[in-house]
Amino acid sequence: MSSETTRQALIDAACRAFAENGVERASLLEITRQAGQRNRGAVHYHFGSRAGMLVAVLEEQVEFLRGYVGDLLARAEARPGELEPLVDAFVEPAVALAAQGWKGQCFLRIVAELLATQSETSLPPAVYDVIASTRVYEVSRLLDQQLAELPPAVRELRTTLTIGFAVRAVAERAKGRVDSPQIEWLDDETFEADLKAMCLAMLSVAAPRASTR
Repeated sequence: MSSETTRQALIDAACRAFAENGVERASLLEITRQAGQRNRGAVHYHFGSRAGMLVAVLEEQVEFLRGYVGDLLARAEARPGELEPLVDAFVEPAVALAAQGWKGQCFLRIVAELLATQSETSLPPAVYDVIASTRVYEVSRLLDQQLAELPPAVRELRTTLTIGFAVRAVAERAKGRVDSPQIEWLDDETFEADLKAMCLAMLSVAAPRASTR
């Protein structure tokens, strides 16, 4: 097996393992075994560390997402003051990526975890730099501007939770359709429209009243 083939096998195994077990809980030895490697040092040889391997996994989807999100951001910027095109900018790329197959679905589950744990993770900035290169944080910043009437902490929480919810909903639906085909799932068009409506509602709801306690 060539070095490049080995590296790709490790990336594929890591993609599944990180999605299923978590980026910091997945066993590097099990990833090595699933990749068909006997050398326990294969991960460190090819990637340097767990984080280096995670970066390689994420980088596989960057080009597709950067272009897709970029096009939708341009549309959103042409409609200032509207939330709907910004919701499109994070829902539609996720749906399109999930439709590409298991790698896209795993990527979404990984990113949903990373977004949810960003404030408490020990992972290096390089991991989040890859996510930033998809331009999702630009969407988040524009949402923050649109929600300027909300308190800053509420804006940040609402934006983070809504994007994370959408990403995970798309990924889990795609996985569920494979794991549980007996369930009557919504068709793609209805699911996407409903997800957009839910996200818009989450972002648009009135600010909570201050606690009186």
